[in-house]
Amino acid sequence: HEAVRGIDLDIAAGEIVGLVGESGSGKSVTAMTVAGLIERKRAEISGSVTLDRRELLTLPRGELRTIQGSEIGVVFQEPMTAFDPLMRIGAQVGEALRIHTDLDAAARRERVLAALCEVDLDAQDIYSKYPHECSGGMLQRALIAAAIVTHPKLLIADEPTTALDVSVQGQILALLRKLNGELGTSMLFISHDLGVVRRLCTHACVMQHGMIVERGTVEDIFRAPQHPYTRALLDAVIEIKRGNA
Repeated sequence: HEAVRGIDLDIAAGEIVGLVGESGSGKSVTAMTVAGLIERKRAEISGSVTLDRRELLTLPRGELRTIQGSEIGVVFQEPMTAFDPLMRIGAQVGEALRIHTDLDAAARRERVLAALCEVDLDAQDIYSKYPHECSGGMLQRALIAAAIVTHPKLLIADEPTTALDVSVQGQILALLRKLNGELGTSMLFISHDLGVVRRLCTHACVMQHGMIVERGTVEDIFRAPQHPYTRALLDAVIEIKRGNA
């Protein structure tokens, strides 16, 4: 079974690209392949994935691990399951620093506190908390802090606002825009929500049945969609809005 095929995707430095489509279209598989999180023994992966002209698909596992978490950060969809319930937030946010840097414990703590501040959390307070002591919005911010603590070149955000209410969702999107502007981090933002993609991204790719069927600037896609599937997605959003009105 081919999960995805014919994918051709470029993300420029400092750019936010949206990958949009309904559940099962291949968005997460594409993103996890880019991040090197698909187990090679259980899947056949062909093609090329490059970061700064370095080929990632053929890198030995040890070399790939030096890139994962340091140059590529990943924000997963469900923060409640992404954290180890037995470890404090500060230790988990600093895990990438422990693995990928030579910083001592004191220096790691300072970097973690700075990252928690960057995502608008009370750093001193949440540093020593366990996941069950935090709200979903707090955990999602902490998850983003863990992904950016090493200042990666690419941040992959896989449906990071799906489990959050509307007000917190808006805060997370504003946070991602701020981080993109301040750190210059390139982002691949995955979502089934066209409205969210329009608010955050500059360019977007639309996926259906494991293939990218349309790509372009967000405004071009929304104003003049070319593919029937893209038009159907936009029509569905309009119908939902009308129904809610």
